[in-house]
Amino acid sequence: MSVDLEAQIRESSDAIAACAALLPTLMRAAEVCIAALRSGGTVAWCGNGGSASQAQHFAAELVGRFRRERQAFSSISFTTDSSILTAIGNDYGFDQVFSRQVDGLLRPGDVLIGLSTSGGAANVCLAMEAAHSIAVNTIGFTGQDGGKVGPLCDIELRVAADMTARIQECHLLLGHLLCDLIEAAMVE
Repeated sequence: MSVDLEAQIRESSDAIAACAALLPTLMRAAEVCIAALRSGGTVAWCGNGGSASQAQHFAAELVGRFRRERQAFSSISFTTDSSILTAIGNDYGFDQVFSRQVDGLLRPGDVLIGLSTSGGAANVCLAMEAAHSIAVNTIGFTGQDGGKVGPLCDIELRVAADMTARIQECHLLLGHLLCDLIEAAMVE
């Protein structure tokens, strides 16, 4: 078995270091989320596979806490309700599992954050389109070339990597930084 673990660590380190270029965009994303939460809105998350687990993780950081004791923030992951996911998937198709939740659960001024390492997730694209139709702000965590998701986002955090694992590692860092920025501003 030949796996160059040190090369993978270097790739991960390089990808994470390149995220510094995204900090101004991350600050804008935080401002949008903070404004939504301050006005009583919600920050919603969606994604598939590993991105689904990260969506759940980040929603939990906002509802629970990240680093500071504070009130709970309104945040939800559209990947967690198996009854909603299977009903929509069965009745409308998997492509609409997130867009139907946008239509039913979000309001103008809320925020939808879609995670897609390839940028090709059809259900994330449809969720972004649904969000725009009801004046919900959209933020995308993407990688590679941003795919179809990138152009649908008001704010795109595109990781400069091509390998899914490296993109996910960067999304984890960016999500944690976003939660930290939100929490710091809301606790002041």
